[in-house]
Amino acid sequence: MKRYETLFVIAPNVVEEEIKATIEKIKGVIENGGGVVDNVDEWGKRRLAYEINHFNEGYYVLINFTASPELPKELDRVLRISDNVIRHIVVKLD
Repeated sequence: MKRYETLFVIAPNVVEEEIKATIEKIKGVIENGGGVVDNVDEWGKRRLAYEINHFNEGYYVLINFTASPELPKELDRVLRISDNVIRHIVVKLD
């Protein structure tokens, strides 16, 4: 088991219930894949460094988790096809 973190940006026009549902969906992918969610840190709405899909701001969420090396590939796939997520990154921690 290795430690990872994922940071993803949700579109600013998404309502709060859908934001919570998206976060729960990502946590579910981690837990169903045999991982353990260590921390969920919601940064809230922030201004983007540059425009993405005609948005100037987004809702940032950081999740720290422990998982097997195969799980980040599945998490990346799910984040990529999610309609509410406009950017994401999954990083292995030292």
